[in-house]
Amino acid sequence: MKNNITLIKELRSIGLSEKAALVYAAILEMGTAFPSKIAETTTLNRTTVYHILTDLSVKGLITEIEQKKKRCYQVEPPKRLINFTKMQIRLAEESAECAKKILPEIEGLFNLLPHKPRVRYFEGIEGVLAVYEDHLTEKEPYEMLGISNVEALIPSLPHEFVTTYVKTKETRGIKTRAIFPDTKFSTSYDKQVYKGIDKKFIPKMKYIPTEKFPYNCEITIYGKEKVSIINFQKNVLIGVIIEEKTIADMMRMIFELAWVGADNTNKK
Repeated sequence: MKNNITLIKELRSIGLSEKAALVYAAILEMGTAFPSKIAETTTLNRTTVYHILTDLSVKGLITEIEQKKKRCYQVEPPKRLINFTKMQIRLAEESAECAKKILPEIEGLFNLLPHKPRVRYFEGIEGVLAVYEDHLTEKEPYEMLGISNVEALIPSLPHEFVTTYVKTKETRGIKTRAIFPDTKFSTSYDKQVYKGIDKKFIPKMKYIPTEKFPYNCEITIYGKEKVSIINFQKNVLIGVIIEEKTIADMMRMIFELAWVGADNTNKK
């Protein structure tokens, strides 16, 4: 089975589960296979193998035959895989249409629920990237407000992700005001990260003394009523999204105080 690793990955990419791909590849390799031999080859238990064989048969990818008065299985012509993927696409399209039809009703019921802040918690680099992706989900242009230590942040994120994120902000019409520590990296942040971006979408920035305000987190107020908080230290890489209008409005006021205060801090 070791030689089939690539094949199994490809089978999974067209919609088969890992175990179904293992079973299909085993049958393909053996030509004709008894369930007991499939279980032995794949190291799956027989009950699981029987369930998968039934599922693959229903999908039209294998067929059951009798050999030596015992049930065994062989794969159907490979073109059946194309039929299977077309069926997956058709089912997905039908599901999407169904979702569109019931969406107004679901939203109506959702809006009747007692209003509580929606809080989501994320861990690891994938979780943090999900927080940044949420910044881009608003359909209408808006002004993003942030307090961040970009010198510590940017190296934590994949370069391609940052480039795409910045470009998408421009495309969505998202303007930004931000407060950063007064490091060399921060003061050149716009030139490095926003290179080639329309001037009106390059962040307006203010700086505060690093020695007075050392921090390794980021707070972003975005959309209509969302706040994200990210701790991007390597050993504590976490993110939180709070979705609630009163909290978001309060955080906007705190940001505006900090925005004005940044000028006064630098005068001292």
